Amino acid sequence: MAKRIRTDMGLFIVTLVLVGIGLVMVFSSSAIVASANPEFGNSAYYFLKRQAAFAAAGIVALLLIMKFDYRKLRSPAVVFGLYGVTTALLVLVFFFGKMNGAHRWVRFAGMTFEPSELAKPVVVLFLAYFLESHLPRINEWRSTLRPAVALPLAFTILIAAEPDLGTAAVCVALTVILLIVAGMRWRYLAYVAAASLPLFYFFVYCTPWRWKRLLAFINPYADPQGSGFHIIQSLIAVGTGGLTGLGLGEGKQKLFYLPEPQTDFIFAVIAEEWGLIGGVVVVVLFGILCWRGLRAAQHSRDNFARLLAAGLTAMIAVQAAFNIGVVLGMLPTKGIPLPFISYGGSSVFITLASMGVLLNITQQTD
Repeated sequence: MAKRIRTDMGLFIVTLVLVGIGLVMVFSSSAIVASANPEFGNSAYYFLKRQAAFAAAGIVALLLIMKFDYRKLRSPAVVFGLYGVTTALLVLVFFFGKMNGAHRWVRFAGMTFEPSELAKPVVVLFLAYFLESHLPRINEWRSTLRPAVALPLAFTILIAAEPDLGTAAVCVALTVILLIVAGMRWRYLAYVAAASLPLFYFFVYCTPWRWKRLLAFINPYADPQGSGFHIIQSLIAVGTGGLTGLGLGEGKQKLFYLPEPQTDFIFAVIAEEWGLIGGVVVVVLFGILCWRGLRAAQHSRDNFARLLAAGLTAMIAVQAAFNIGVVLGMLPTKGIPLPFISYGGSSVFITLASMGVLLNITQQTD
């Protein structure tokens, strides 16, 4: 049996530091815009108060889940119960009116919840549970690969239909990563790529606004006031920051230039106000988190824990890479939050709860 040790305090502290940076930057990026908008009660603290409430709830959930033995998650009732609830919520969103042009949120009692945020850790949990018992047959298509892909694929289709192609792509990436960690042969990636071509044609080429985003990624200055506007404003913010930044709260691009500065483009605000040094610090913090998470996976005797830790770490790493890549113009514009930092109650709460599972695994490594 694995020896019980104390919680990985390095991982715990990095998590809290990232949450703290998030609260500071949510306020910095949103205060002026919120104070000028009657929709937000003309309150500079509108976004900060909401984010702080969800972050506090998330930290409580993290602390409670840290004490909950992760091996109890191996139960079929837990795995398929969570899968069923998440599927129901992903279907339920289509019965609510659109917000920002998409069916992504369930609304209740004045609050909103984004089920696609829950879908990501549930994909990881299901794959860790399923693949643990199929490791000797990991490269068998009928008995392992097909059923392993089927349930995440259902999530991916529902999320893409909202539409939220970015989160759908994260679910696909997590599935591929966990299959590789479990020992799947790399040649199967060619099959994945071939199967993705029709989906790319349908979801990107046949959708005019997505195709414009892809063209804007290649040359944003071809349409600087249209499809290229987001990335151009983001690059201006990053470039303006220089080495040390303009100073906290002194950024200009967040003032009605940079779209959604408190969510998708919050890293651009960090780069403008904290400079290259601040941006590198944030990247290093994510690097430390990933290193400690992968260390927990490596030192787990239990294959379920190994896959679960690797998947939860990948969930954060993939989203951070997507978000920062978009801000720096290295990836097409997609609405992927920066974990722990971007504004969004569902995101910060679910991510912190997931970290509670990862921290519990670190207590029971070799």
